[in-house]
Amino acid sequence: MTTDHTATRLEWQQQDVIDHFLDEARTWAVVGLSGDPERTAYTIAELLQSRGKRIVPIHPRAPQVLGEQGYASLADVPFHIDVVDVFRRSDAAGRYVDEAIEVGAGGVWFQLGVIDHDAFTRARDAGVPMVMDTCPAIEWRRRG
Repeated sequence: MTTDHTATRLEWQQQDVIDHFLDEARTWAVVGLSGDPERTAYTIAELLQSRGKRIVPIHPRAPQVLGEQGYASLADVPFHIDVVDVFRRSDAAGRYVDEAIEVGAGGVWFQLGVIDHDAFTRARDAGVPMVMDTCPAIEWRRRG
């Protein structure tokens, strides 16, 4: 890895942004959340709920999941979203940054292994805080 990549990685995982999302953000839109309890998105959505967060399933079929109404897209959600938590492959995740910016979401979180440099730059340029390549479960565990 080059030094530039390391600096960028530090920028993706700024502790103050992570802490703000975990402590202050109440409404988390979970992109890719379905009713399948074997999927990581489901497990993390359960964790978010156990920590007092409201989850909003974002899925093309818009299923109700964990007692919450789903929506086909971020634009369909009729209330403010604090964090858009993206469970999609890196090559498909960037569009959700653009949608988050369009709907005025408070931030974006790309899950572990999800990295899109261009999407991060678009979020930063729009003034939308963003975290990449980590998971709320990991971050809460680090905090103890």
